[in-house]
Parts: sequence; structure tokens; C-alpha cells
Amino acid sequence: MHSRTLVLRFPKEIVDKPIIISLVRDYNLDFNILKAQIFPRKEGLLVLELRGTAEDFEKGIRYLEESGVLVEPVGQGIRRDDERCFQCGACTAVCPTGALSVKKPQMEVEFDAERCSACELCVKTCPVRAMIVTFDKAIA
Repeated sequence: MHSRTLVLRFPKEIVDKPIIISLVRDYNLDFNILKAQIFPRKEGLLVLELRGTAEDFEKGIRYLEESGVLVEPVGQGIRRDDERCFQCGACTAVCPTGALSVKKPQMEVEFDAERCSACELCVKTCPVRAMIVTFDKAIA
């Protein structure tokens, strides 16, 4: 079984088309949506985990790209610079997966890289840029 976390960017011209259902129906792929920001007549963003055989996965990715979807694989190179972080907790308010949370009663920000979907919301929110997200651009 092949599994990858992907960021899919939908141009406004195709955001209202039922593209994802074809991954299940025509390419035998399963998915788990981790984050979605899709608005009618505007660009859309979808972070999902996609699973299936390597052959079906490759065909499904080709279908997405041919449909006009920009496919960006997400790697596991996600970390927090503990020397920069001053535990303000701003990142915990925007984290959609709960990878960032406040440990009580110490009031320390904990980061669970395994739960992180690399949506980059914490990077934009952190006032000292303590969150560092790296992306693996190779689809394997």
C-alpha cells in the first residue's frame, strides 16, 4: 500500500468540478482530508492523505495534474526551533490537526510531528518564525 500526504491547489476554473470522487471511483484510491479551503469561483486548497497501490497512485496523480490541479507532496521534514519559540501559544489556535497543543499546568507548547499535516498555518502565525516546514518535492 502506497500512502502520501499531498497539498492540492485548485485553480478557480475547476474548483467546482467533482475531481476528487474520481480518485475513489476510477483509480481505487482512498483519502483522508486533513484540511480544506475551497470556495466557489475562487482558488481552493486541499491537504489530504492519499492511499492505494503504487500503480493506481501514479495514475491518480497524473489524472489530477491533467485536470489542472497543482499537486505538491508534503514531506516529513517539519520541526520547531525550540531556541526561537517563547511558548506564546499562537500556533495552537490555528493548528487543524492538533499537532500543536498547550501542555498544562506548565503552559508549554508541545509539537507532535506525527500529527502535523504541514498546512503551514503555524508558520504564518508564529511571531518569531519558530516553526520550520520543509517539503519533499519528489513523488515516490
